[in-house]
Amino acid sequence: MNEKAPLINIERKFRLEIEGLRFVAALLVAIYHIWFNRVSGGVDVFFVISGFLITSSIISTINRTGEIKFLPYIKKLMKRLLPSVFFILGIVLIMSYFLLPKSIFGQTLKEVIASMFFYQNWQLAISNTNYLDADQMKTPIEHFWALSIQGQFYIIWFILFAIILILIKKYKIINVKWLINTFLGVIFVASLTYSIYLTSANQQWAYFTTFTRVWQFALGSLLCINLSSIKVNKVFAVLAGWIGLFALISTGIIFDVSEKFPGYIALWPMIAAILIVLSGTRETRFGVKRFLGSPFMVKIGGISFGIYLWHWVLLSFYRYNVQEIPGVFMGILIILASIALSFFMTQLIEDPIRTSNNDKFSFKRLGIMGSINILIIGALFFSFTMEQKKLKEMIVDEDYPGVMAVYDEVEVPDVEAIPELSLVHGDMPPANLDGFNSKRDETEMIVGQYGETEDYKATVALVGSSATIHWQGAVLEGLKDHDIRVLTMIQYGTRLSQEFEEGTERDIWLKKVFKYLKEENIDLVITQATRSDEADYNQSNITNQLKYIKKNIDVDVLAVRDVPKYSFNVLESLEKSGIDKTTEKMNEENNQKDEKYWIEYMEQDSEINKIDLTENFKVEEKFQPIIGNIVVYRDKVHLSNTISESFAPIFQKEILEIIENDK
Repeated sequence: MNEKAPLINIERKFRLEIEGLRFVAALLVAIYHIWFNRVSGGVDVFFVISGFLITSSIISTINRTGEIKFLPYIKKLMKRLLPSVFFILGIVLIMSYFLLPKSIFGQTLKEVIASMFFYQNWQLAISNTNYLDADQMKTPIEHFWALSIQGQFYIIWFILFAIILILIKKYKIINVKWLINTFLGVIFVASLTYSIYLTSANQQWAYFTTFTRVWQFALGSLLCINLSSIKVNKVFAVLAGWIGLFALISTGIIFDVSEKFPGYIALWPMIAAILIVLSGTRETRFGVKRFLGSPFMVKIGGISFGIYLWHWVLLSFYRYNVQEIPGVFMGILIILASIALSFFMTQLIEDPIRTSNNDKFSFKRLGIMGSINILIIGALFFSFTMEQKKLKEMIVDEDYPGVMAVYDEVEVPDVEAIPELSLVHGDMPPANLDGFNSKRDETEMIVGQYGETEDYKATVALVGSSATIHWQGAVLEGLKDHDIRVLTMIQYGTRLSQEFEEGTERDIWLKKVFKYLKEENIDLVITQATRSDEADYNQSNITNQLKYIKKNIDVDVLAVRDVPKYSFNVLESLEKSGIDKTTEKMNEENNQKDEKYWIEYMEQDSEINKIDLTENFKVEEKFQPIIGNIVVYRDKVHLSNTISESFAPIFQKEILEIIENDK
């Protein structure tokens, strides 16, 4: 192979319109994040462009040298990606210590490490992060998930073309273009199909998973391979370019991206990008290339990568320290600051490393930057750990009565509340931490065993959704000296209810639960009795299911009324606004929409054991974010495990009475 006989003919030239398109994509991401909290399709366009450009680079290397070597490839990749990544993460670490809420600080450290090593997307998927949920607390580097996928994709593409090159040489394949198109086509179809399926089944997981995104890179690669063979006339070029640009800008307006990305709807912004690239193959007087390929757009497009990285960092710190949604002026200022920071970072940090022919110089700088980040992480983690240790040493049980301050009217001393706000978000029931729960798209039933697991006198099972499992702390603490086995059977979003359609994942899961309850010697099922956050929810679906368990499976049931729920993150509000304003917000909401039903249920269903703990969430008739010196909520609907444990005496009394009466 040599320059006279290239492996495959591709048009290898600097495409001006792609540079402008990159800036448009970055700007759309920033605009939609800042003012609309929606997905714009800009990241998807980045993925298409990345597929186009890396394929062009790989093919050109093979055409020039006849081979593709891993070490030169990975060196070039590291010099391109790591300077900005290491620099921004270092800045975020320092700023986080001073400006970030403690409740999100620990999560930020985890995500910084994940971003440094390019597995941030998997970190977010595993931690059940919903990128599109405004109520979830967001770290300043959550958007690095896209960069992690991009880094993983570059490695996958190296392996792919290395395999293709081996096949070409071994079998002396002449029709190379057909072979590459076949590989890329199969990857495109397989990944797109999987993306469509998983988006409908579990969008949160699909959003971050590498394999639901590969088709987007493959589409860009297919465009690169075949672009020179596609001929368009001037009329088509003009129309296609402008249609593509307007289609791209309108993505977040037209589609409900909060539920449908990255499935088939993601084809819309990607096809828009393809139309723009196709239009750029012809020189026209009124085409979109004249705009996107202008000197200004090309110049600023060259720093679009940095604009994408900086805008979310600035936006996050602004939201946590000033206000949730910036005004027009502040939003524009954030964008302009992102452009300025990206420009200076490119000039002073990226270019000296990326363009240097001295690898020793480049990797020495990268090594120093990476080492500094690791040292900062270590120092912050040590400081974080020592603060928690100091607080734990100060804890005296009688200082933290929790709900017993209400239930038994215990006097509450004036001490710092627990858990430390930085720990509340992760203060989960043991079953969550141990992985004994199923996602709502899974049919596998996972059983967790706690308490006395061998010589036990009775078995209690917590069964249902997250609204049930947050009582595990109370149950375990209340029964710890009573030789009782405690089981957990939990699936996110799945109440013991008759609302789920026959044959769905949740229906199948529930049938497995009922089968297990029949076969095992279970003395008591504890579960959620109502749903407090929806006035129009058919509460009788739960009632009927609990009656079924009592009558048909012959297991006693303790039905717990749902806790007060809120439209805002109580933990975040507590840290940002303080206890008084958070208390005010909590009591402004009608957070117990099951009141009428609960009264009727209490009167009509005497065969089911029921417990209403609502009054224990109030101090002087007001709902409170901190009770008995314990933080109550770890988000907007779930209790902290520490406050749950303070309910232990109440659950102990109820459970032991039911078990004794049954015998």
